[in-house]
Amino acid sequence: MLTKRIVPCLDIKDGRTVKGVNFVDLRDAGDPVELAEIYANEGADELVFLDITATEQKRRTLAELVMHVAEKVNIPFTVGGGISSVEDVDLLLNSGADKVSINSSAVKNPQLINDLAAKFGSQCVVVAIDAKQIDGEWMVHLVGGKVPTDIKLFEWAKEVEERGAGEILFTSMNHDGTKNGFANKALAHLSDLVNIPIIASGGAGNMQHFADTFIDGKADAALAASVFHFKEIEIVDLKKELKKKNIPVRL
Repeated sequence: MLTKRIVPCLDIKDGRTVKGVNFVDLRDAGDPVELAEIYANEGADELVFLDITATEQKRRTLAELVMHVAEKVNIPFTVGGGISSVEDVDLLLNSGADKVSINSSAVKNPQLINDLAAKFGSQCVVVAIDAKQIDGEWMVHLVGGKVPTDIKLFEWAKEVEERGAGEILFTSMNHDGTKNGFANKALAHLSDLVNIPIIASGGAGNMQHFADTFIDGKADAALAASVFHFKEIEIVDLKKELKKKNIPVRL
């Protein structure tokens, strides 16, 4: 069995790491370059860096910041926020990112997934999907969760795989920042539906939540922010605990 990945997420606004609840009420969580270096040294398997206002403000992700982060880490590193063209991705990969994450731009222009996979390879293309369960149906939302759509999560996930995405980063808006656990039922269904890795996001509050999402949610990776930023969970302790539960992790 492939090792399960622990992925700290750095949500960036105005050059600082921030964290909110259900996508709002943001508070400062530190310098992204410093945090990235700490996480790499503490045993994180990958990092995700999301410029959370880039799409909303119609500007490109801060490539210079990406460069500084990439200089400090020796683990794979995904960058997202405001990416809408092959040129954007070219710039970010050349700045040091290993992968890019696209969300709103992929929904608005699904051909972008095909184009990026063809030019850079599927392994570089992560499609992030923010979804909210409304009356029992998981619906895709855009622009940092602010704009609802009539697109259904599972249909969209299947389409992005067919178009060449190498990975799906699924965030449950219902669970984000609540620390009540991941959306494991939806994650398990996603995992059964597609043949590419699924990164679970939204809801991590304790070590058991990570174990549950790997076992019950069938997730390939688990992403979290505040529990790492505010030292509620240490990555090395988390991995030791997962190992005790016979969950394969890289120590």
